[in-house]
Amino acid sequence: MISFILQAAVLYLISWACWRLVRRRVVKDDLDNIPGPPSHSFWKGNFSKVFNRNAWDFNRELAEQYGSIVKINAFFGDRQLYVFDPKALHHITVKDQHIYEETSAFLEGNRIFFGDGLLATLGEQHRKQRKMLAPVFSITHMRHMIPVFYDVAHKLRTAITTKVADGPQEIDMLRWMTRIALELIGRSGLGYSFDSLVDDSDVHPYSVSVKELIPTAFTLFAPRAYLLPTLVKIGTPKFRRLVIDMLPFWKNLRKLRDIVDISHNTSVKIFEEKKALQEEGEEKLLGQGKDIISILMKANIEASSEDRLPDSEVLAQISTLTFAAMDTTSNALSRILHLLATHPKVQDKLRAEVKAAREQGGDLPYDEISSLPFLDAVCRETLRLYPPFSNILRTTRQSVILPLSTPVKGIDGREMHEITLPSNTNIIISVLNSNRDPALWGPDSYEWKPERWLSPLPEALVNAHIPGIYSHLMTFLGGGRACIGFKFSQLEMKVVLSVLVSSFRFLPSDKEIFWEMSNIASPTVKGGGSAPQLPLEVAMV
Repeated sequence: MISFILQAAVLYLISWACWRLVRRRVVKDDLDNIPGPPSHSFWKGNFSKVFNRNAWDFNRELAEQYGSIVKINAFFGDRQLYVFDPKALHHITVKDQHIYEETSAFLEGNRIFFGDGLLATLGEQHRKQRKMLAPVFSITHMRHMIPVFYDVAHKLRTAITTKVADGPQEIDMLRWMTRIALELIGRSGLGYSFDSLVDDSDVHPYSVSVKELIPTAFTLFAPRAYLLPTLVKIGTPKFRRLVIDMLPFWKNLRKLRDIVDISHNTSVKIFEEKKALQEEGEEKLLGQGKDIISILMKANIEASSEDRLPDSEVLAQISTLTFAAMDTTSNALSRILHLLATHPKVQDKLRAEVKAAREQGGDLPYDEISSLPFLDAVCRETLRLYPPFSNILRTTRQSVILPLSTPVKGIDGREMHEITLPSNTNIIISVLNSNRDPALWGPDSYEWKPERWLSPLPEALVNAHIPGIYSHLMTFLGGGRACIGFKFSQLEMKVVLSVLVSSFRFLPSDKEIFWEMSNIASPTVKGGGSAPQLPLEVAMV
């Protein structure tokens, strides 16, 4: 049976590659006229140079050599469009977003990982889910959540204080940022505590598994992109699971299976417990039922029949929101701490601002912490220069014309003000280069300068009308698929930073840190293996 399935998969891949080769030779369109880096192989193209753990320089070279519209040659002659032209981004993410949808591989992968949640649905189904979730991400609701954020942050401060009470210590801050990010979304999002945040306590298996999800999935990038949409149509989920269980090789695939199992089983446990407690009364719920999932479950019960979500979709939101809130927030906080450690003057300035504000009465309420100018600038600048996601994929569901802000000079010398894209053309949205474009941000766009947010932004940037929902950035995307929890993430980051920088001083360790450019950028130690980690020297202020 296994042999038959593998033979079928190989046969499909060969047939698809042959079709691509014939199509490339016979059919010519605008994509063929777009300049791009040379492809050294029909089978591999240059796709792997865009997506690998050390692709920072190549992505910068694409922008500097070819501009904001670039043709990328992917596997088996597949042609993809690499984009950060502002007008094109507006059409892709806002005006024509129903045409430029997530790729089938992205949707099917997230359906396997998390279920039919926000990351795995389209159209009316996705709209219904966002409508149901929108109220719990409102500013009004976040004001109610801020005491929970501080309670969790104070536990972290106590744990780190215990470690450095007798003098500076080297601490893996990524580990702690992962733990606190999970506990923050657990308490405020699920009404569930994952972690006591005590140094010698056991780390929840969910924390470990979710942190390994993206690095493990990244090792299977090509099979997911080109085989997954077809393989999920073979047999039932039970049958496909049996095949994976029986495969005698492919260690990372089996590891991914185990990660998904832990995530799913944890979500089911939380969901069933909350259903039982809701039936007994809100007073029995952690946080009196004010967490995101409790409110969602209650709203779902009270919703009209056309807006009501099935239990399977409510359950999927638990895994989806927990992963989205934990992995990106923990890595963003780690990036800020690393930057503060290597920029001591910025760290001192931030500490002075926070401590001055806290002298008025301890923990800062929502409006005060949101209005601290330098804290806000540090967060914005970090998310500008170092977005957690460097590239995001879309695909055209029909043939479409893509207008451009700046015309492209085609290979034939023709000036192109728009590009006709065939159906099923994959688009690579370069979040990284949109956020760093020197033509918009100025000649210092590759420098980390929080002060840039304390002065008027460049006129060219303002006039470009970047379609992102946050500060002229594409970090959280834009349109109907934009990150629904970006304000929630901002508040988490500011609360944690305000507590930590008031109490501790962060310095670089003697280990060299390298940030890998996988799906979500993560820090590792050069020569220290592939495990994500961020060792910093921490001392009491």
